[in-house]
Amino acid sequence: MTKYSYQIENAVALRGSISVGELSDLLGVSDQTIRRVIKPLVDAGKVRKVHGAIVAVSKPVDAPYHARMQLMRQEKTAIATMVASMVQDGESLAIDTGSTSGFIAQALQIRRNLTVVTNSTFVASTLATVPGNKVYMAGSQLRDHDGAAYDRQAFATIERIRVGRCILSASAVDPRRGFLAFEQCEADIADAMQAIAEGTIMAVDHSKFTEGRRPPSAFQVQLAPDSQIVTDRPPAADFTEVLAPFRLVSCQTGA
Repeated sequence: MTKYSYQIENAVALRGSISVGELSDLLGVSDQTIRRVIKPLVDAGKVRKVHGAIVAVSKPVDAPYHARMQLMRQEKTAIATMVASMVQDGESLAIDTGSTSGFIAQALQIRRNLTVVTNSTFVASTLATVPGNKVYMAGSQLRDHDGAAYDRQAFATIERIRVGRCILSASAVDPRRGFLAFEQCEADIADAMQAIAEGTIMAVDHSKFTEGRRPPSAFQVQLAPDSQIVTDRPPAADFTEVLAPFRLVSCQTGA
């Protein structure tokens, strides 16, 4: 497997469909390099090439957690820094298990005396040892690919706590359907966290906005109208209507 094969395979699994140009921008290499790396992946049946796009061979799923942490690192770091600047010492938070949420947890290490409930082992372990923090791990049965819990205990723990804000992420954003999760349990956790929170922050990088691409088979995440959407750069005009009920915060503009 070449240097970029694993990253391309994960990007296709994460997005469902992605163009050669998008992969070129994502990895910072030429289109020619992308085509050269893709050929053995196509020959091995790991991805398909259809009219200039690279398509997953099965239903899109979230790529393994640590692999997703390597994608869009600069963008996710900018988002995490912005979200951390919006959080004060002593706040109470519910945080989901997305890779962007993992970056946010790392950025929140500068804060003190946080109360956090999360279904993510990565988020929990990142924040549990910060002085003054109280961290509640929701759930006991963990998924093998991301260390997240979605069992009955996870929901029961979340339901017993009240927080000021919840911090969520999404697998994709569609200009018609809005924020999407690839699994029903992920959408359900988002609902459960919003139910205990006074406000919501949705953190998504620009690659999640599925402009001009067929949206994956996924489940809607319904956000409260006053939710804040934090992204690394303003989305295309196609998303104006679906984002209208929310407050959009762009790392490029600061508002």
